[in-house]
Amino acid sequence: MSYKTILVHLDNSASCAGRVAVALDLATRFDAHLVGLVVTVEPVVPTFVMAQIPSSALESQREALRTKADEAIAAFETAAQKAGCSVETRRALAFNEEVPETLALHARYADLVVMGQHDPDDANSLGVGTLEQCLLGTGRPVLVVPYIGAPAGFGRKVLLAWDASREAARAASDALPLMEQAEKVTVLTINPKKGRGAHGEEPGADIALAIARHGVKAEAESMAVRDVSIDEALLSRLSDDGADLLVMGCYGHARLRELVLGGTTRHILQHMTVPTLMTH
Repeated sequence: MSYKTILVHLDNSASCAGRVAVALDLATRFDAHLVGLVVTVEPVVPTFVMAQIPSSALESQREALRTKADEAIAAFETAAQKAGCSVETRRALAFNEEVPETLALHARYADLVVMGQHDPDDANSLGVGTLEQCLLGTGRPVLVVPYIGAPAGFGRKVLLAWDASREAARAASDALPLMEQAEKVTVLTINPKKGRGAHGEEPGADIALAIARHGVKAEAESMAVRDVSIDEALLSRLSDDGADLLVMGCYGHARLRELVLGGTTRHILQHMTVPTLMTH
């Protein structure tokens, strides 16, 4: 199993270069074809205002947006040429509310999607709501890269967050190509359930054995936390272990509950410090 088509989202954010570097790193590792996608948002002008705006002004705005897209693509192509990867670029035009589905549609033809964490200090950064909708709608594993970037060769020490859910099982399977190359994979269960239909006598041992059959150097661990939330415990463990990749299922609870009230997925998206592969 390997990634043979990888899609990376391009924009004009300050963090895009780091995201592209991660995508090129992965394309090199897996001898994959890399697709760079930029989505230009079509300006929307209310009908009652349209008559008061010269058509030249609207065209000027569109031209400015095209120029920004050209800049994002040019930077991507320059980096790709240096890396010597097989790449292509795609442009898509969408109204603001259509952006998540446009991204998701292109993502469905890739084995892995590389997107960036929302940077609250960068107006050009992809909105957190759009990122969340893509996670829910792509049907593909999404590697979210922190806006602070990622070290070259990340993925040597992997933390797999395991709760025996459908989403976690999907994430474990989707991350196999990366975990097969890792020096160490820790399967971590937090506050594991006990008894019938739960996580087993040794929580995490079954999935650790299953991925070990793929050549993954995996070991299972569990921990109990009472004074901190599960998301904070995960982030703390990442730091303590020096892990450089987190693998987890996302939005395991009802979508509306997590999107409105928050949850582990949203907290990780806001506070991640290492690349995180998520699957819904």
